[in-house]
Amino acid sequence: MWDYLQNLSFWDWLGLGTVLLILEVFGAGGYLLWIGVAAAGVGILTYVIPAMSWEVQFLLFAVLSVLTALYWWRRQRSVLRKSDQPGLNMRGSELIGRTFLVHDAIVGGRGKIKVGDGVWMVVGPDTPVGNQVRVIAQEGAILKVESA
Repeated sequence: MWDYLQNLSFWDWLGLGTVLLILEVFGAGGYLLWIGVAAAGVGILTYVIPAMSWEVQFLLFAVLSVLTALYWWRRQRSVLRKSDQPGLNMRGSELIGRTFLVHDAIVGGRGKIKVGDGVWMVVGPDTPVGNQVRVIAQEGAILKVESA
């Protein structure tokens, strides 16, 4: 084992990088991509500096892996923060504060309201059909209402 480690070549690092990139195809969310790039980077450096010891190669791989993963994480956070549609994929949040007619009576704290051409489940005080309620919160697919 030690003999193998002492004779690591750039092909070993390029092979590891290739395996990591193939695994990324199966849905690792981008992290294996950057660790594979780090392995390829160590492979290129090992090609340029063939006398580099295996300890330095592993240390370089660890540092490059952490740096590239942090780069990816920070990039993803900045992309998500700069959305021009902050309510995207948060269906129902636009209903908070609006009033609607009760479609199925709210009995025992549960009922339905009509919103456009759809019907939403609601929880709130008992209210007969036809009365208005105001949406005050959302928990998943259920809206919390109060009497309007």
